[in-house]
Amino acid sequence: MRLLVATGNPGKLVELRQWFEGLDVELVSLRDVGGAPDVIEDRDTFEDNARKKARETAIATGLPTLADDSGLEVDALDGAPSVWSARYAGHGATDAENNAKLLDALRAVPREERTARFLCALALADPRGPLGEDEHVELGLCEGRVILAPRGDGGFGYDPLFELDATGRTLAELSREEKSAVSHRGQAARRMRGFLERYLRRRDA
Repeated sequence: MRLLVATGNPGKLVELRQWFEGLDVELVSLRDVGGAPDVIEDRDTFEDNARKKARETAIATGLPTLADDSGLEVDALDGAPSVWSARYAGHGATDAENNAKLLDALRAVPREERTARFLCALALADPRGPLGEDEHVELGLCEGRVILAPRGDGGFGYDPLFELDATGRTLAELSREEKSAVSHRGQAARRMRGFLERYLRRRDA
């Protein structure tokens, strides 16, 4: 099955290809297909944004589509930046700009009060297949805290600022394999892989 990943983020595509290795699917990106819409992520939750993006893209392209919405929720900021994580510093903001705004917002907040979590919603839409009008969604969550300054050279987004509770290291300090084992997107992707293994059998029946 040719499966479209509705993202322009190369990091997400690389990770998904790793998690879905061995499945009978060919993952392609928005750059590989024509007719994909620029879906506005205007919903209030990660799950609703992922559902909307997957469905609208699948309808426009005719391809089964996988879409995710994910981000960071910081308790001291009443859950912000949440669904605005990728554009926290404005539309088109770089990772560095988003990280700088986050650190500035937490400047007066002590370390023990910087608790936070990454959340991911991964949605599959396949209007021409067995799913029909529904979307299948898998969720992932990773607990930690925002540190005082970036650490690590790996990952992307807020990874250099997010310290894991279990290891005391940031996501950017982990190897790809280590991050895959604990990250919010890794959790959602592993659950989606299990669903896809069953779904492919239904689709081919």
